[in-house]
Amino acid sequence: MIRFSLIVLAALLPVAACKVVKTAPAGTETATGAGGDDARIAMLVTDSYVPKLLPHIEGEASDIAALRAAIAAGLDVAGTEFGLRAAGGGGPWNFAVKGSGVVLASDRAARAARLDLDTDADGAADATIQLGPVVKGTALRDVAPFYVFTDFRDQIEFAKLGRALNDTAAAAIALPEGDLVGRTVQFSGAFAVRTAKEAILIVPTSLTVAP
Repeated sequence: MIRFSLIVLAALLPVAACKVVKTAPAGTETATGAGGDDARIAMLVTDSYVPKLLPHIEGEASDIAALRAAIAAGLDVAGTEFGLRAAGGGGPWNFAVKGSGVVLASDRAARAARLDLDTDADGAADATIQLGPVVKGTALRDVAPFYVFTDFRDQIEFAKLGRALNDTAAAAIALPEGDLVGRTVQFSGAFAVRTAKEAILIVPTSLTVAP
């Protein structure tokens, strides 16, 4: 009887020493992990930025003067008419925008490079163009109805999409060398605000300097 118990115990030891590892379902291996996120997000940006996001912004963009007036009159009303807010509410309103303005100040050497614009010819800056490479916010992601949070694994992966879209936009902007103060620029892009008095920080998808 003792010998039989020892044999059973010896047979069970390899099983007890093994660690059971769950295998990810086929086709989901690239959906998790840093490398997987980067590959998936890069593919998504390639498939959507030029074919979908740029036409969406160009088609939905409102003139900066009209937007500023509408927001000043009532942000939620302006957002409902011209903008987009993430499902569930509580977040900022995101607007596609276009227009032109005179450069009053420029900082192109900073990591968060920018142009401060006067878009209504009153001599004061009323909008900022973010040149990057450090770009604040996720307006490019959130202004588009086809980027949906529930399509992503979690908030981290969704945030990576926002950064990737900002990086793509910043890399595509080409400006002439030299001081741009006093020059007029034409732009389209997106911005987000939570209050009517919040500064307008535009992430440009198109930016040209007028002759």
